[in-house]
Amino acid sequence: MPQSARPAKDHSLAHVAPRDKAEILSQALPYIRRFHGKTIVIKYGGNAMTDPELQQDFAEDVVLLKLVGMNPVVVHGGGPQIEDALAKIGKKGSFVQGMRVTDAETMEVVEWVLAGQVQQDIVGLINVAGGKAVGLTGRDGGLIRAHKLQLRDRDDPEKLHDVGQVGEIESIDPSVVRALQDDQFIPVISPLGFGKDNENYNINADVVAGKLAEVLKAEKLMLLTNTPGVLDKSGKLLTNLSAREIDELFADGTISGGMLPKISSALDAAKSGVNTVHIIDGRVPHAMLLEILTDQAYGTMIRSH
Repeated sequence: MPQSARPAKDHSLAHVAPRDKAEILSQALPYIRRFHGKTIVIKYGGNAMTDPELQQDFAEDVVLLKLVGMNPVVVHGGGPQIEDALAKIGKKGSFVQGMRVTDAETMEVVEWVLAGQVQQDIVGLINVAGGKAVGLTGRDGGLIRAHKLQLRDRDDPEKLHDVGQVGEIESIDPSVVRALQDDQFIPVISPLGFGKDNENYNINADVVAGKLAEVLKAEKLMLLTNTPGVLDKSGKLLTNLSAREIDELFADGTISGGMLPKISSALDAAKSGVNTVHIIDGRVPHAMLLEILTDQAYGTMIRSH
């Protein structure tokens, strides 16, 4: 987004007494100490990606985490931007069980939007906020190898859905990400993979973030969404869930649609050694900082048992 189009933000905290400011800052200390040197994988999507003020908040949060010694790695989606680009060429996106059906023409649009427009916007925002961001796709450094996803029907496991050039991750080689982290860069990754014959695959960004968090042995996986977190049937926020409780929510249909790949990835990551997985409300300004550096819950935390 052009600099001139962004409204100026009021950073004034003049109404807060100096002692209160100091107290707030000092409360972050145990968290900074605990997570210093640790990797935090952040899936960036939803409103936080499309609202200019929230974009700026997000970029500032990522830079701050880097400056206090953590290693943020950003994996981004781009659903609304892809829908806009498809509409321009007269196409309408369709989904099966939360996965975008991707024919060859859609794949071209997805690549252009994710690896071009969206990724470079995020890189620019982080750099303007004082960080050093570098954009990657799954091709860079052989990061994400994939094959065609065979999507099993949730109700009839014998039935397979053909969702086109949607990929399932075969392997992740994180050496390019580690090399950038060690050199104080912030990797920004588009969820695009490649196959053994150099074919392109569109991969669900939540799935990429989850697998990357596992491979990097991340301390935290943060999934920014357009909801307060996981809600029960009456709309109440569930702040702390175990693997067993999540299986029950799948079974009774509480978790469905676009939340399916998100929660599945979160659960896999939690079971595979990622310490905590957080599904947080990206519509709350600085939600990520509040979640990491305070004891206040701003979403749903998923633990493996």
